[in-house]
Amino acid sequence: MTEAAPTPALPPHVLERADVRSAIAKHDFGEVFRLARLHGHISYAKIAEATGYKREHIGKMARPETQGKGTRPRGTQYSKVLEVVDGLRIPGHLAGLTPRRWELESRAAPTQSDDPSTLLAQGGAGLWDIAELLRRTEISSINSAALESIEQGIDQLARAYPYADADYLHKRTRSGLQYVTKQLEGRMTLRQHRELLVHTGWLFLLNACVQHDRVQLEAANLSKAAALRTGDEAGHGEIKAWAWEIEAWFALTQSRWQGMVDAVEAGHVADQTHSVGVQLYAHKARAAARMGDNRVVRDSFDAGRARLDRLPRPDHPEHHFIIDPDKWDVCEMDAYRLLGDDEKVAGHARSVIRISTGPDGTEISPMRAAEARLTLGVAAARTGDIEEAVGMGNAALEADRKSLPSLLLIAGELDNELRSRYPREMATRDFHERILTITRGKSAQELPF
Repeated sequence: MTEAAPTPALPPHVLERADVRSAIAKHDFGEVFRLARLHGHISYAKIAEATGYKREHIGKMARPETQGKGTRPRGTQYSKVLEVVDGLRIPGHLAGLTPRRWELESRAAPTQSDDPSTLLAQGGAGLWDIAELLRRTEISSINSAALESIEQGIDQLARAYPYADADYLHKRTRSGLQYVTKQLEGRMTLRQHRELLVHTGWLFLLNACVQHDRVQLEAANLSKAAALRTGDEAGHGEIKAWAWEIEAWFALTQSRWQGMVDAVEAGHVADQTHSVGVQLYAHKARAAARMGDNRVVRDSFDAGRARLDRLPRPDHPEHHFIIDPDKWDVCEMDAYRLLGDDEKVAGHARSVIRISTGPDGTEISPMRAAEARLTLGVAAARTGDIEEAVGMGNAALEADRKSLPSLLLIAGELDNELRSRYPREMATRDFHERILTITRGKSAQELPF
């Protein structure tokens, strides 16, 4: 074993690759050798010379995973790990080690920073360098003021969600994700790392909602899944529950009723204390209403109301990830419309429009107001007022801020009511044609990002 500066060193473009770093962290040096030859054009003979391994052994280790005859050997002996790390000039922190002597001697310019939480998560350090790891957990490249600023920025975006332009929200949310994930590459304490992960999770949740509104369904699913993974990594049940709530909403707009129920149950498992549980009960009621199960609708509403009554009144009820009594009106409105309780649903709809309008007449929650107008349109169609029904429907479709998949779901219900009751009316045909035009445009919009 030697710590002299060796040849060859893995070039930076190889060391920066995610697959190379993953293999180093796992001490899967056969994969490291294979990738070094593939991407760094370093021969097995040169690797053998640098590490002290025999050329034949290098080639054997670098073969694929042995065609079902077991897995390749990993580097487990401390001395062998050091031979490879020093031989290929792999920075110590990538393999779970303290900086090597040749690193310290060549640090006239600073090398990439170490994230001790990554080392612990990878398990690479073992029992070798615990004291050094603990020392490094006190070193940070981000301060509490920056973390607080990030939190405030996310809060402002979530509070702007009900009314702000979807394109604007999408741009700001993606910028936030790029900034926060960049900070995760810096040096920080374990507490700071978790806090940044939590911020990332909230941004992924918001991004999923905005992408869904913009009919970027594939991207929305990816963001939702990323939020779920981030919440799991951070041990944050509320983020995980909101990811399942979003999945339930996606299932609703795609008429996957059992998928809604499954997502609701997973959300309840993830979190039992925050207002997301209220929304999950509301989703269960929505699914049950569409499946015709009135008992489950009412049981779900009772459970949701009981949870809501135990929660304090929020300071900022407009926050997208906070459920308050005003938002609960929207949930009940949806279910009662499907149950055919027109008198009750009209009262809820008028209440939703009232609370969605500011003192100066500006709509502060245009998406809710649009859903309420469609609901009033359904009620009007059932009572024979076709002019009111179509007028309410058209007004809802003209909203500037909309979640198109959600809007079309309820607009489709109004369309069905009109066509089943007044199939020969010109107003019915015009409204149906408008729905078809918007739907065709929606299909053309469905781009990944």
